[in-house]
Amino acid sequence: MKLLHIDSSVLGPHSVSRQVSAAAVERLRQANPGLVVTYRDLTLTPLAHLTGSHLAAGQGAAPEPALRDDIAAGQAVLAEFLEADIVVIGAPMYNFTIPSQLKAWIDRILVAGKTFKYGASGVEGLAGNKRVVIAISRGGYYGAGTPMAALEHLETYLRGVFGFIGVTNLEFISADGIQVGPDHRERAVAGALQAASSLNAA
Repeated sequence: MKLLHIDSSVLGPHSVSRQVSAAAVERLRQANPGLVVTYRDLTLTPLAHLTGSHLAAGQGAAPEPALRDDIAAGQAVLAEFLEADIVVIGAPMYNFTIPSQLKAWIDRILVAGKTFKYGASGVEGLAGNKRVVIAISRGGYYGAGTPMAALEHLETYLRGVFGFIGVTNLEFISADGIQVGPDHRERAVAGALQAASSLNAA
């Protein structure tokens, strides 16, 4: 069994989402002897954002020489995703949505013919055989009924993205209110770490 671990926070060891994603991976590693883990830090090895030249190359045009390495990197991250049975993602909220580094990664895995396809009845997701666990951290509170609920474009976006490619085994671990104050942060981190260490084995 293969696990792909993705981190996207720019805060390094100070990141809550990194702490929680690491705890989730450790729990799954302990519960599944022989689990093969691939780790990708999107801040250390960032992918370029898509351009028209990327899209042209995807349609069969000869890639510009300057893009060849980046296109190869995009193919590599797609292969990692397709091969993984479990995907664990650390995803902090930046300005109400995902980090741009994570968006660049998502743009490389949402590929027609690979993770979804269009048919007569609409879109069909092709990645439904995966378990995806997402550790999210948010500075405030964005749940239903809160004053900031309308600005929540992190979890809602990721639910939409992974649902689009067919993932139904999708789990979120949330650490909310980490910027409200030290006590809020401590409780949020402790709760998220406890949830990560209690994940089902499979």
